Amino acid sequence: MRVTSIINSTNVDAHDYEPTTSDIAKLQKARIVIVNGAGYDSWAVKAAQSAKSQVINAAEIGGVKDGGNPHVWFSRRCAKRSHRPSPEHTRHKARRKADFDKLNQQWRSKEDEVARKITETKRKADGEAYAATESVAEYLAGDLGLKDATPTGYMRATANESEPTPTDIKQFTDMLEAGKIGLLVVNIQEETELTGKIVIAAKSSNIPIVELTEQMPEQYDSLTDWMAALVDAFSQAI
Repeated sequence: MRVTSIINSTNVDAHDYEPTTSDIAKLQKARIVIVNGAGYDSWAVKAAQSAKSQVINAAEIGGVKDGGNPHVWFSRRCAKRSHRPSPEHTRHKARRKADFDKLNQQWRSKEDEVARKITETKRKADGEAYAATESVAEYLAGDLGLKDATPTGYMRATANESEPTPTDIKQFTDMLEAGKIGLLVVNIQEETELTGKIVIAAKSSNIPIVELTEQMPEQYDSLTDWMAALVDAFSQAI
């Protein structure tokens, strides 16, 4: 079975992605289509529905509806539920059982390692207040037991893809300077002059920073490898 990723670069803003005719054709020819859902990739959901593909919607499986945080690949719950075998997968598995069993065992081993890292990190992180320049890793931070202390006005503005007001930024930097936030999470794919001020405030107060991206960086071969590295980054910063 060959897997093709439509968006596979950190240089692409998935929120504004415009699919090509070739992208749509790939989706409609695929036996199995995995979409994110929750409004993140509506174009892909629509294209898959018009084909005869077996569609796996990660957000729906994880119970996340449109309007909720769509970054579900950071969620352990969604990731595990999305790996339930589909009828199409079952038919392929019957023909190549040994290959699929080997790959499944390798994947489960990596999943167990990520789960172990999360459990260990949560023991020392539980209840720690953090703030984020974007809510990209909200699910992962929640799995680690971290408490989101991002100012409400700032959080609302970024969720609506609008600019935070000067008041929102000041409230954010004041909280950092006052030591009310123990960890700052920064999406380096969306760095701006405003987020730069927040980072400067965190560094001046010696607050640890975890940098991450929305899409998986090229140096990782799988989602589990990436998630394991991110959990390590959080663990080292706490």
